[in-house]
Amino acid sequence: MTKPLNGVRIVELAGIGPGPHAAMILADLGAEVVRVTRPGTPSHLTATAHTLRGRRSVVADLKDVDDLALVKAMVEKADVLVEGFRPGVLERLGLGPEDTREVNPRLIHARMTGWGQTGPLAHTAGHDINYISLTGALHAIGTAEHPVPPLNLVGDYGGGSMMLVTGVLAALFERERTGVGQVVDAGMVDGASVLLQGLLELRDLDQWTDTRHDNILDGAAPFYRTYACSDGGFMAVGAIEPQFYALLVEGLGLELEELADRDDKTTWQSLSELFAGRFAEQSREHWTKVFDGTDACVTPVLSFAEAVEHPHVAVRRSLVAGEMAGSVVATVAPRLGATPDAAPAGPTTEEALADLVADWS
Repeated sequence: MTKPLNGVRIVELAGIGPGPHAAMILADLGAEVVRVTRPGTPSHLTATAHTLRGRRSVVADLKDVDDLALVKAMVEKADVLVEGFRPGVLERLGLGPEDTREVNPRLIHARMTGWGQTGPLAHTAGHDINYISLTGALHAIGTAEHPVPPLNLVGDYGGGSMMLVTGVLAALFERERTGVGQVVDAGMVDGASVLLQGLLELRDLDQWTDTRHDNILDGAAPFYRTYACSDGGFMAVGAIEPQFYALLVEGLGLELEELADRDDKTTWQSLSELFAGRFAEQSREHWTKVFDGTDACVTPVLSFAEAVEHPHVAVRRSLVAGEMAGSVVATVAPRLGATPDAAPAGPTTEEALADLVADWS
């Protein structure tokens, strides 16, 4: 089956984190992506890393006049340029949007940064934890005592790469009507803020407080949190709706009518302690069997190694075993068409920059 981005050419100026992740998704969707790496880049960032799958790579020194000229020649033939430099860096190299527009007005210049292209912090360094700390997201996640970084999923990938991909796809669609490319300014501080929109709405409705571990989705509610089992494993409980909550209570061997009102937040602590005591009586395997196939919204908390072997994940091939022993790899998402890809695209290949420019010409 033809992939939707077949025929789209993308130049990716090598970076780390969300930029390569976005380029991976675009390659998964069929785009021809060429990754331009700096001389001396470690091999694991050029050939076999998971997020670098499905595209070719070339080595170029953007400070070298000849290499820079070759990269510019590629950009002239490209549909999209993906980069993650601080604002102003590419402009100084003659690869900024104003420069590329003169030679390729159809180019979509996709810029992946933490702070965005403008604002007082635009030129300063940062990481995922910093970007989400200024949006309220980090404050809302964690224990009552401390905010806890949610890996780097909210800023780098949710607010970063996924927003960049959305912008590129929208710009490609618009270009079909106008014939003109544009700049995609994907700042993680913006993307993370958009991810918060649903919670901000609850806050405006007085259904969410600024106190951590005090809300329905932050681990405070007895029906939306994790519980430890007798073997050290954990179960995830998401029984928000009353009918699902009733099945949770039933599975725990409790009587619904004998429990305190779960809609009264003052009962949450006592209900959580009651449920915790029940879960602690049996192993994770026991509770998995009890709730398997029910609508109680109760599932085991699996490690990466365990997740790849879960029946549903295995059937969907959401995660598969990688080439190295113990390796786990995510496959393509979203899936388009009746038949999903059987496996992720293979590792990247390296080739000479001049040969690739000639090929694109």
